[in-house]
Order: sequence, then C-alpha cells, then structure tokens
Amino acid sequence: MAEAQRPGRGLLDTSVLIDLDKIDVSVLPIAVAVSVLTMAEVAAGPHATDDPAERARRQDRLQRAEAAFDPLPFDGEAARAYGRIVAAVMAAGRKARGTRAVDLLIAATALSAGLPLYTRNGNDFRALDGLVDVVVV
Repeated sequence: MAEAQRPGRGLLDTSVLIDLDKIDVSVLPIAVAVSVLTMAEVAAGPHATDDPAERARRQDRLQRAEAAFDPLPFDGEAARAYGRIVAAVMAAGRKARGTRAVDLLIAATALSAGLPLYTRNGNDFRALDGLVDVVVV
C-alpha cells in the first residue's frame, strides 16, 4: 500500500504492539497510538513468565514502547464509550467481562478517540461493527 493510501491515524491493540517487529508497516496507519491499557498489559508481561530470556525480551519491549509512545488515557469519554461497547457485545450474545474486559476497554479508547483499532486478534472484537473500525493485520 502506498503511503498516500495508508490511513492517517490508528490505535494499536496490545497484540500489534507485541508483534510490531513482525508486521509490515505498510499495513499500519502513518501515525500510530496506543492506549494506557495496552501499556499496562505490556508492563505486566515481564512478570508473567519465569523464563529469564523471555522476561528480558518482554522488559526490552516495555522500555521501547515507553520511549516511543505517549499513551492515550482511559478518561471519562472512554468510560462512556465502554458502556456502548459492552451493550453491543452483550446484544450479540457474547461475554463482556473477564479476560475480554481489557480488550473491550482498549476498543472503547479507540471509539472515544475516533480511531480505527489495529489488532492481530480480530475475533476479540467481533460485534463492534458500526462502533469501531477494527483492522486485522
């Protein structure tokens, strides 16, 4: 995709941030953002493994992300957007709590900021048609 055809801005899901070095940048928007929730998930990563080499890789990823991004906050507008996200998910007969909650909070951040959401896990964001433009990369 030529640079002129690439979207201007987008929010990266945690799955994209984790795999950023494996993704062809031409499928991503020109300007990328992350949510504070993605940063929280990445910050938890080094603590979620007992493997020293994997812990070091995750710590490196965290430090690079902290240096590269000023994350979008989860604010009052995002909280209101989360209510709309949960309603849509529940109306589709899907669960909106538990392990999915952080994904949906990230989607709410995208909705409140008016940004498409880039993810590696499109299935995590089913039922959001008409609310959030979900782009699977």
